Amino acid sequence: MPTASSPSTSKRLLALLSLLQSRRDWPAPVLAGRLEVSERTVRRDIDRLRELDYVIDATRGPDGGYRLGAGSQLPPLLFDDEQVIALALALRTAGGLGAGIDEAADRALRTVSRLMPERLSHRVANLVDTVGPAATRGSVQTDPAVLLSIGEAIRTRRELRFDYATPDRAANAAAPAVRSVEPHHLLAHNARWYLIAYSPAEDEWRIYRADRITPRTHTGRSFTARSVPGGDPARYLSARFKGSTSSTAEDVWPCTGTATVHGPLSTIAPYVADGSAEAIGADRCRVRLGSWSWEALAAEFCRFTFDVSDVEPPALRAAFTSIAERTRRAGAGEGSGT
Repeated sequence: MPTASSPSTSKRLLALLSLLQSRRDWPAPVLAGRLEVSERTVRRDIDRLRELDYVIDATRGPDGGYRLGAGSQLPPLLFDDEQVIALALALRTAGGLGAGIDEAADRALRTVSRLMPERLSHRVANLVDTVGPAATRGSVQTDPAVLLSIGEAIRTRRELRFDYATPDRAANAAAPAVRSVEPHHLLAHNARWYLIAYSPAEDEWRIYRADRITPRTHTGRSFTARSVPGGDPARYLSARFKGSTSSTAEDVWPCTGTATVHGPLSTIAPYVADGSAEAIGADRCRVRLGSWSWEALAAEFCRFTFDVSDVEPPALRAAFTSIAERTRRAGAGEGSGT
């Protein structure tokens, strides 16, 4: 009979742990069948895992069974190949989240990389090097404790009370020093964290930058969950950045236009953001972009170091004329300032 430290037992314990992680409840007979052992052996293996600080609860029922529970500390876990790849990519891009976990994520990635089987290590290393850290440049760091506090208020449906630091407090003197809102969603967008919340005092939906929030220790009353306009929080946040009002969720730019850009698609495509580009020749593309205003849209097209023609609509052509005059004056030193 193999001992507790024999290779067969160790492999069986790992197989048992993998099964327990894969679904919530496991009847004892099913576990025994999957491992090709007796139920008595399963019970002994469960006890061994418990000795290693895994919390495994017994479940009631006709057959009885087991469930992997949460303990006071995180025990070693097993991951399949797809989970390892997902975990490595998530850790690599964690720096762009602005959650103040860059160093911890880097240590975790090194730990995971050292333990990867050889069949995965080279593939993951190449993939990670290709992806690189996401949006790290220009990211705004938010205290993880603040994110946890906001998340807890969202989960428990309690009003969140906080101080909010605006860039120019004097210019926002009318804003209350302490905000009290119904928090609904916490989303990452362009390397920043944003809280989507309903403000009862203002009777409207508001968006707050999480890095400017300092939660108060006392939370407010409980509230009933609401749906953001349009029902999709991510789409709502994107729409607000495009100029939609708090009562709508139309995720479109107020100004959109098209133009032929005289350059290759391979050079232009990476810079169209949420617009589109279609090749209409070897060195020409039809590009569609959107922006806040017509002049801002014209400036977007001017980012390309290629000639632009066939501009539509007329409002966009007028914006190009306006920008041309302003840049002419600037180049001639005819600025309107004193």
